[in-house]
Amino acid sequence: MAAATAFAFLVALEAAARHFGLPGPITNQAREAICAPKSGFLLYAGLALTMVVLTWQQRFIALGAAIGIDLAFATVRWACGAEVTRGQPFGNGALWVMLGCAVVAVTRRTGRERVLLLKGVGLGLLLVTGRKTGDAWLFITSRTRPTVLDQYVATADHALGNPSWLVGRFVTATGPIGFNVLDVVYGQLALAAVAVALYQLRGVAAERRFPRHHLVRTFLVIGLLGPAVYMIFPVVGPVFAYGTGADHWASVSLWPEHPPHGGHWPTADLWPRTVPPVTAPHPLPYDGFTPRNCMPSLHTAWATAIFLHSRQGPRVLRWAGTFWLVATLTATLGFGYHYGADLVAGAVFALTVEAALRSLDRGWDPSGVRLVAHGTAVFTALLVSYRWLPLEMATHPWVSGPLLVLAMASVVVDYVRTVNRWAPRTEATAHRPAPQPELIGVEAPFSARRVRDR
Repeated sequence: MAAATAFAFLVALEAAARHFGLPGPITNQAREAICAPKSGFLLYAGLALTMVVLTWQQRFIALGAAIGIDLAFATVRWACGAEVTRGQPFGNGALWVMLGCAVVAVTRRTGRERVLLLKGVGLGLLLVTGRKTGDAWLFITSRTRPTVLDQYVATADHALGNPSWLVGRFVTATGPIGFNVLDVVYGQLALAAVAVALYQLRGVAAERRFPRHHLVRTFLVIGLLGPAVYMIFPVVGPVFAYGTGADHWASVSLWPEHPPHGGHWPTADLWPRTVPPVTAPHPLPYDGFTPRNCMPSLHTAWATAIFLHSRQGPRVLRWAGTFWLVATLTATLGFGYHYGADLVAGAVFALTVEAALRSLDRGWDPSGVRLVAHGTAVFTALLVSYRWLPLEMATHPWVSGPLLVLAMASVVVDYVRTVNRWAPRTEATAHRPAPQPELIGVEAPFSARRVRDR
């Protein structure tokens, strides 16, 4: 049922994208079997997720086959004189190996082994297909939402002290080194997620089963639901709505020939030097190709999810999760891709999705329902206040700013308290043996009592 629903959703996105004159996620994914992939790193990350179900010998064989296929493709392209103008010269091999694993599962495996291998292939392909689905979503937002609400969010952002303008000037002051380090962090968020997911899934090959909850699920659900909010609250971001000169971009970027400014569409060339004045906001017409992908900040949501899941790992993984969260927040603001209000909404959005998935796995109870309802209510209140009360928020920043932070903090505290209450029960349930019919009504064995007392 879930597979059929996902396929129907992909078909609908494919039809919608073709209606606007561009290929959809299915076509783009099929092209990468032959053409240069848009992201070879992501394809190899998907292959890494697939390999969690394989033995070490099979992993070496799969990786070697992927590299060999990529070398063959590169040789053919070089012999034919084909230049890779868009995309990366590797990644086809990873896709072919994942598809090959699916064929092996259907033709050479049976029973639980077949199901496990197909789950591994599905997990790897979902990561890649999720990227294509997101690209199609973003394109649809640009074609179906001709006006944007940036003035509303920029006005409400005065309550937070206009953090995008402040961090934008800070990142500019760090020069090319700081800028490009943050650019790598911002662009490879999926690889950080895969690193945490591989730690969570490290025992799949030995146990022959997947854990009930892991980061990839949260990552995909955030990417699926977030663009739906883009359709309700279209925002392009300060660097597009308020512009930046190409000379500013050339002074810090490794790719100065592609500055992310909106041409003649920005209302003024203000970011990051001059804070926009407080005026009554109104919708702005904008171009038909810039994604309306700011509210909420999904990069913040994904980085928050990485941080949450890395808490269960060793110290180096926890430090890495913290670094990725801080660097991602700095990049989203410092590059002018998001307002501070976007980040607040993105954090609340991530915690609400994570709470819902955890509640779904452990069984809904009053604490789970309350936590999800709390997060949903706060997220809705944030969107409503940004849309209908931005001028009041800007004119009373010492009241509205702390209220925004307190609203987000209330969800954070509620999430931490609730999950901490769940943890001991989850641990005891995981270690307690299943009750046997002949032992019902008999005192529990000593090992079970010890787990319960601990």
